[in-house]
Amino acid sequence: MADAMDSPFSKALLADPAPLGLAGFAFTTFLLSFSNAGILKDAGAVVPLAIAYGGLGQLLAGVFEMRKGNTFGFTAFSSYGGFWLFYALLNLFAGSGMITISSTEVGYSLILWGFFTLYMWLPAMMASTSLNLTFLFLWLAFFVLGIGAITGTAAITHVGGYLGFFTAFFAAYTSFAIVTNSVRPGTLPLGPGLFKKKA
Repeated sequence: MADAMDSPFSKALLADPAPLGLAGFAFTTFLLSFSNAGILKDAGAVVPLAIAYGGLGQLLAGVFEMRKGNTFGFTAFSSYGGFWLFYALLNLFAGSGMITISSTEVGYSLILWGFFTLYMWLPAMMASTSLNLTFLFLWLAFFVLGIGAITGTAAITHVGGYLGFFTAFFAAYTSFAIVTNSVRPGTLPLGPGLFKKKA
């Protein structure tokens, strides 16, 4: 009898879900950052993208990371998928008048996400340079955007938007590199982690 791991379904589970999750995060972040940086006045298109790609795409990646036994990937993709769904629902509920929310509340929620990202950044430092830089700029962006929302200072929010561009760039590069290296190994570098793994 053929081994169960030889089935097409089992082989599909061996594909790396990280590029999907990183791309969903990167391109949704890119679009929102145009608004946060003051380049676009209307960010209405972010909401459906946040649901379909940033939210559901990352949740799907998180499920398959769990299947692979990757605790970091499962936690990261599932959490940030949840973040994008939170962002979309917040805008939909507030826009329809179902809830009222102040910019101060939004600011504190962004800062809480900043703390979560800060502790995710520490293990990310050990993974690769590109992932390290993704999480570094992300926690900085969350904190700066949170402060901008709390103080109502557009200039601070614009700085957070530009930090978001850096975040999205490194996430997109990491996704691109993993996909490219799956076709031709060793083509694009991800950079070493800061600490060597214990033997």
